[in-house]
Amino acid sequence: MTQTNTNQFVPDYAVAPGDILEETLESLRLSKSEFAKRAGLSSKTVSLIVSGQAPVTSDNAVVFERVLGISAQVWTNIESEYRLFWARKKAAAALEDAVAWSKEFPLAAMVKRGVLDIGLNAISKAGALLNFFRVKDPAAWDTRYGNMAAAFHKSAAFKSDYKSVVTWLRLAELRAESIQTDPFDIKEFKNALKQIRLLTDKEPSVFEHQMKDLCRQSGVALVFVSEFPKTHLSGATRWLSSEKAMIALSLRYKSNDHFWFTFFHEAGHILKHGKRDVYIDESVRGHTDEEQEASQFASSFLIPDAQYNKFIQSSGRFSSHTIKQFAEQVGIAPGIVVGRLQHDKHLDYRWLNELKVRFVLLENNASKPEEN
Repeated sequence: MTQTNTNQFVPDYAVAPGDILEETLESLRLSKSEFAKRAGLSSKTVSLIVSGQAPVTSDNAVVFERVLGISAQVWTNIESEYRLFWARKKAAAALEDAVAWSKEFPLAAMVKRGVLDIGLNAISKAGALLNFFRVKDPAAWDTRYGNMAAAFHKSAAFKSDYKSVVTWLRLAELRAESIQTDPFDIKEFKNALKQIRLLTDKEPSVFEHQMKDLCRQSGVALVFVSEFPKTHLSGATRWLSSEKAMIALSLRYKSNDHFWFTFFHEAGHILKHGKRDVYIDESVRGHTDEEQEASQFASSFLIPDAQYNKFIQSSGRFSSHTIKQFAEQVGIAPGIVVGRLQHDKHLDYRWLNELKVRFVLLENNASKPEEN
């Protein structure tokens, strides 16, 4: 017996319907020619069925039932199982050519996460990988996913391993597809973002479920998927359908300033850019026009420009006290202010990092404050 990657057992042999027919004719002492006459078939057709070169069709199965007294269902089952057996054998042989291709993917990491079953041999892993992507073979994978390369490489600085990125994106898609969302409504999403912004100073146990629910109710599936080896991802945005968008966050950066900036950056893609493109962000402050626009949206949404500029101009020296005071005034977490000041070179990256809150990702569930 051979085990498939779906944990179902299939026999390693199949009985040919032609063999059953020949044995039945012998037991009934019917010649092939006599049987052909009774069944209204040509002798050639009967010979082809016996030799396995022609199938037992549904019509033939009904005739065989009448002439031989064996249920038509039995004949169609034998025929179906026989053809399926050889189709699987042919597919398994083709998988040998996919083994080398499959090794270009993060298979060990996929097994560790439970995406692929543990203990599969190389050929079975190749088959499971094709199942994961829902494609027939590597050529079909290239057709389905190869066109994403242009979107990933819009930034000349893109350094992540392409196949690892696509694997991460596919896992994010599968999780997002399992989330039932309301049809996308841009007004609802904008309102959701306003409410989510008020959560930036809350604990992860408070904000995570709320922000996911707010997104879901406005037509956006928000998922957290930690990155795979050889990737340097912050997040991704894509539309799963005309009425459902996905935001995926890798939480590569654990501090709250990066977390919230990344989320609102991805939200900016949804609000400002087309539904056909896939946005994969290694650095959420990228160099393309779309990335700069999404980053500007995130910066301004988190800290309104007028208030931020006034704070910069009026503060001769940034301290823990002044930053906390300003953060409370604009209604966000102090760590976000620190991150913005550091990025804009108003504050050294070594200073006031104690105002940032760090998260530890819990895969498939929530994030939590990092323990000291």
